[in-house]
Amino acid sequence: MRNSLHAEQEKEVLRAEDLRVGYGRRPVLENLDFSAAGGRIITIIGPNGAGKSTLLKTLIRQLEPLGGTVFLKEQNLFEMPEQEVAKAMSIVMTERVHPALLTCEDIVSFGRYPYTGRMGVLSGQDREKIAEAMRLVEIEDLAERYFTEVSDGQKQRVMLARAICQEPAVMILDEPLSYLDIRYKLEMLGILKKLAMEQGITVLMTLHELDLAQKISDRVICVKDGGIVFEGTPDEVFVRERMEWLYDLKEEDCGSYLPAFGSLELSRRAGTPAVFVIGGAGSGIPVYRQLWRDGICFAAGVISRGDLDYPVAEALAQTVVVSEPFEPVPESAVKEALQILQNCRTVICTLDPGCGFGSLNARNRRLIEQAEAWNIPVEYR
Repeated sequence: MRNSLHAEQEKEVLRAEDLRVGYGRRPVLENLDFSAAGGRIITIIGPNGAGKSTLLKTLIRQLEPLGGTVFLKEQNLFEMPEQEVAKAMSIVMTERVHPALLTCEDIVSFGRYPYTGRMGVLSGQDREKIAEAMRLVEIEDLAERYFTEVSDGQKQRVMLARAICQEPAVMILDEPLSYLDIRYKLEMLGILKKLAMEQGITVLMTLHELDLAQKISDRVICVKDGGIVFEGTPDEVFVRERMEWLYDLKEEDCGSYLPAFGSLELSRRAGTPAVFVIGGAGSGIPVYRQLWRDGICFAAGVISRGDLDYPVAEALAQTVVVSEPFEPVPESAVKEALQILQNCRTVICTLDPGCGFGSLNARNRRLIEQAEAWNIPVEYR
């Protein structure tokens, strides 16, 4: 069974060829070529207005394509009968729906109507599928509640359950994490990964949460300036230069992207460093951010380029004195750090003075000793 599912997952389920999407005769995205195999999570990212939702609306046939075609399970998507599409593709979009006097279970049951025939009568098997989908997203307790009475996050889970019980080959989601708190975001992504891995469903979605897109995606498609600008694995896509170009991040205006954490940092404070931070192994990160919040310009060092502290220090500190990974702090770096430190009014050390210095950063002790000799206060955190 496992080998059979693996073989199915290797098959191409969705493919776009020279697709052009837009409104009226005005294209928003052109020359789109991409494919998706079974059991894969493909995430589309890009700045607001780049055309992500326009692409999804075309794939779900809300919009007519301006050119090219899409193949769904080797059939031309735009020529398939509606019922066939409904059996092969399910949809979770961001538009809020306000159905009157329908329970959450009623909404989920809509996912079974491609299978019920003309009369729309749910069979026992259909009801089992509905219950199974609701269990999977943990909304059994909402079954009898009116859809209009539950929270936005619960509505999102109801809509996901509806999509699941369609038993699709492809699930398309537009910003599925909208309205969800941190816990439910993680649970939602866990459910999507489980569907992909265990049921072989292809998940195609848009996300704004870059850190989560980096963690969950098998492939990432980046759109900007009217087309796909790059595509690949998360390791290939989520690099600093690409993300900063994709979102027009200019450090002096707004900040920078840190691929090591999949996170954003605000722009560093301008001015002359007033505080010198000696840290390492992640211990300096809370201090860097606190100093930034307090509006204090600071320097940091000596930090290995491979240290956990380094990406955040490099983003927020006015100056960072660095050493090479897995090498002892060189004497030249110590001298450079001392030149900066002597003009600071405070030194903050986030390492335990007794055991926080190892053989590679032992020379950083001299920074503390010299600060004390210069009567510069040293604060331990």
